Amino acid sequence: MSTHPAPRVLVVGSGIAGLTAALGAVRHGLDVTLLSKDALDETSTARAQGGIAAMTAALPAGQPRDSEELHVQDTLAAGAGTCDDDAVRVLVRDSAAAIDELVARGVVLDRAAGPDSPWLEGLEGAHSVPRILHAGGDATGREIQRALLAAALAAEAAGRLTISRHTMLVDLVLGPGGRAAGALVLTGAGERLHELAADAVVLATGGAGQLYPHTTNPAVATGDGIAAALRAGAAVADLEFVQFHPTALAAPGCFLVSEAVRGEGAVLRDGTGRRYLEDVHPRAELAPRDVVARENVRRSLAQGGRPVLLDCTGLTPSVRGTHGGGTHGGGSTAEFLARRFPTIDAALRAHGLDWSREPVPVTPAAHYLMGGVATDGLGRTTAPGLYAVGECAATGVHGANRLASNSLLEGAVFGARVADALRTDALRDARPDDDAPARLVLPGGTEFLPAGGRPGSPVPFDREQFQAAMWAGAGVLRDRSRLEALARRLAGFRPPVGLSRRAVEDRNLLTVGRAVTAAALHRTESRGAHFREDFPAPDPTRARRTFWRLDTPRLAVSDRLMTSSHTAIDMFDIPERIPAC
Repeated sequence: MSTHPAPRVLVVGSGIAGLTAALGAVRHGLDVTLLSKDALDETSTARAQGGIAAMTAALPAGQPRDSEELHVQDTLAAGAGTCDDDAVRVLVRDSAAAIDELVARGVVLDRAAGPDSPWLEGLEGAHSVPRILHAGGDATGREIQRALLAAALAAEAAGRLTISRHTMLVDLVLGPGGRAAGALVLTGAGERLHELAADAVVLATGGAGQLYPHTTNPAVATGDGIAAALRAGAAVADLEFVQFHPTALAAPGCFLVSEAVRGEGAVLRDGTGRRYLEDVHPRAELAPRDVVARENVRRSLAQGGRPVLLDCTGLTPSVRGTHGGGTHGGGSTAEFLARRFPTIDAALRAHGLDWSREPVPVTPAAHYLMGGVATDGLGRTTAPGLYAVGECAATGVHGANRLASNSLLEGAVFGARVADALRTDALRDARPDDDAPARLVLPGGTEFLPAGGRPGSPVPFDREQFQAAMWAGAGVLRDRSRLEALARRLAGFRPPVGLSRRAVEDRNLLTVGRAVTAAALHRTESRGAHFREDFPAPDPTRARRTFWRLDTPRLAVSDRLMTSSHTAIDMFDIPERIPAC
């Protein structure tokens, strides 16, 4: 790194992963600037309802029935053969310390009966024991966001952290040897680029749910970090694995109805009132999310597109023992639902639904991207000086299908590990005898995504058309013909020009959408969240991760445009073609 007294670090993103990394780096004495694309709490973290999974047997208020090995095996089973075993063991091993740190920063977790009683720990799909910690019933993410933001704002007030709000990443700045040397950003409502120099950049930009018309993600989730990393020459991995949450409200906004509701005993029914998942999987409503999502789509298609129904009308504390662990007091179904799920209760009633008396129409919605920028166990990417953490990263923890509520845990655990790596790598890079920067070295070969989709393409990009095409071709159910048709459609879009936030987001969506499509075509099997109707079974020979790079990467912003004011940029895009297997 540079000779500055404190190495300069840019952290892009203000969810649990970015805030944890930034606060940890500040603690290590680094000069940290945190960038937030929108308001500081406009994150997927703030929307997380279900909770945070953790192995808490060793903690005073923890779950004595759990063990590290049990949590590891549940995670590996959900990941369907493509998890990085070492990363999973780190996740679980460090989970208790991550919970301790969150509590120390002021996160208030739900307890059974007062300050000294055990934490309430719920059960969700594919978990062997109740290990899901909650805050405010169904407001876990909001409570974590509140506490970490309070710590960040305190650090800002003390002059130890710089926070830049409403600042969007456009591209990475690269120095000699392709090292990340800062970022080009848009600030405010204008179309002006600013260059922020740094010795290291941490991408914590979240996922890419806006690839699809139905998503539980916030509007900011447009794949910005993944697209920027691709253009900078970094490798990505596992992009075919998109998790669709089975139960989002079938209404504008796709409000998430947490899996914890099914953990309390809610059941799914078709239009005739028949409960159908018992015939599909031995764990019924608590089967892995990909199983539930696929069956929900099939049942909806079989009844003319009408959504399936989530039935919570039989839930009371007296039936909670069917799936959960702990108690939430007595009372009627309406009282129980309002007390256990206050956020969901308010949202459904705002839509005119009394879910204590009538079933809730639900649909699968894009929820979580298992793939992202390839990293090692310390968040290092293949590009020196560039780190990634949280949903935009691919650590290998989630494999082909994320275990419910492991994502908040990943942000906390790996955010702290990135902070440690920033300090270690700063000291390492300062030694003149070091001959190579710290970075991820891929374990095997890399597939390449060749160039295409230049600005002369015939069809102007339209986000709604793009999202509809992604849902039809690379949604819950996939096959070769649909994916190839999607690839041709995406190749025909002309990339938007200009430096408005919308134009930059649309370019990023197109880049990531083409990459997701290429990866889905390349994986000729079904595994985890990636389901091919033409290859409906897993192929044991393909139980491995696939890494991708752009064939000829180049930054979206060309050298001639790297000034203080711009009206247009050109870009490199991923086309419809993929290399032979």
